[in-house]
Amino acid sequence: MMKYKHLFFDLDHTLWDFDTNSKEALQDIYHSLSLVEAGVYDFDLFHKLYLGHNERLWDRYRKGQMKVDELRWKRMAVTLLEFKNGDEALAHKMGVEFLEILPTKKKLFPDTIEVLNYLIKKKYALHLITNGFEKTQHHKLKTSGIDNFFREVITSEGSGSLKPHPEIFEYALMKTGALKKESIMIGDTPEVDILGARDAGIDQVYVNHTGSNEPVKATYTVHSLKELMLIF
Repeated sequence: MMKYKHLFFDLDHTLWDFDTNSKEALQDIYHSLSLVEAGVYDFDLFHKLYLGHNERLWDRYRKGQMKVDELRWKRMAVTLLEFKNGDEALAHKMGVEFLEILPTKKKLFPDTIEVLNYLIKKKYALHLITNGFEKTQHHKLKTSGIDNFFREVITSEGSGSLKPHPEIFEYALMKTGALKKESIMIGDTPEVDILGARDAGIDQVYVNHTGSNEPVKATYTVHSLKELMLIF
């Protein structure tokens, strides 16, 4: 008998290579919106500054300190300010175009398709729990060719809650009909995926793609998706 029946995956940074895809999408809008003419003279510097601001604002969003519509454009606005540009209309346009282009990118982590096929053949029920936006996340899944692997896709927007809050995990269990003891969360972010699932009473697999030395207390730890085939 399998210990687990329901495998709940995170999407961004776990299966879908967010860093690579995000950088490509930012490069696209950098050129399409002629940001050099707006004073953004160096794309690599722009990208580096954006990453810092984006993480800080996402943290505020997760804590309920910022609305999603504000997050989408403000991360662009504060990055533009680093280049002495306070054009909020441009920031709004960048926010819209970024979310249009981002889900068209297809880069997955190595062995994603192979591992998902393996788990399906072993009769696991696969689901997603993601803090991303409903439309954007479904678009990513379809474009990258992994949408058919998942029975349920639970987003923060659709559930009305965010990881690591227990409500999103409870919602996921209710939506899938899964029991805690037969479920496990698979994700890359210790404070969001791992701690969130643990606090909700669900086992966890920490996917340490980056080789971080940070000590993380998880039920299992892997350094690549292929190592999941040793657990399940």
